[in-house]
Amino acid sequence: MQEFILSIMNQFGYLGVFLLIAIENIFPPIPSEVILLFGGFMTTYTKLNVFGMVVAATLGSVVGAIVLYYIGKIFNKERLKKILSGRIGKILCLKNSDVDKADHWFDTKGNKTVFFCRFIPIVRSLISIPAGMSEMPIPKFLVYTTVGSAIWNIVLVVLGAIVGENWQSILSVFDTYSHIALVALVIIFVVTVIVFYKRRGKRAKSS
Repeated sequence: MQEFILSIMNQFGYLGVFLLIAIENIFPPIPSEVILLFGGFMTTYTKLNVFGMVVAATLGSVVGAIVLYYIGKIFNKERLKKILSGRIGKILCLKNSDVDKADHWFDTKGNKTVFFCRFIPIVRSLISIPAGMSEMPIPKFLVYTTVGSAIWNIVLVVLGAIVGENWQSILSVFDTYSHIALVALVIIFVVTVIVFYKRRGKRAKSS
């Protein structure tokens, strides 16, 4: 995978970065760290520059995010409610009111969530789906997505340019960060699910 990514970037430059980052946003397993760090390194031995790399990467991030946003918009909360009203909802013990609560939470916290999730592996891509499902206004979505993605891209591209041919040594640091972040997210998710079902159980007993 890494060799393929590097060959695309070497062959197509900014266009390669744009396409790879757009694809990475839609298919999160593709490592953006490799693309951005190597992109920074490329600015040290080619005519490509840091500004162009950041612009290409940010445009790719936004395009990929828009695709997932509209997937979420197609798979909206009304369709989710229909699914939960059947057997799946009974298995998960979820109701339509839970969808409304989640949608309300995203309406009030969505701006910050979309922004800060751009710094978290995998989630930075997938967060676009619930944003679309909750019908977050597209102008707001684009602003927070663009700013968050640009910051992430600037940090990695600049680091790649600074360390130059030693860019892979920085990659191991971001791999560690990715693993820690994912473990933390799994723990938060499990705790949230446990708390949710405990509260649901207490409500059921009191009624």
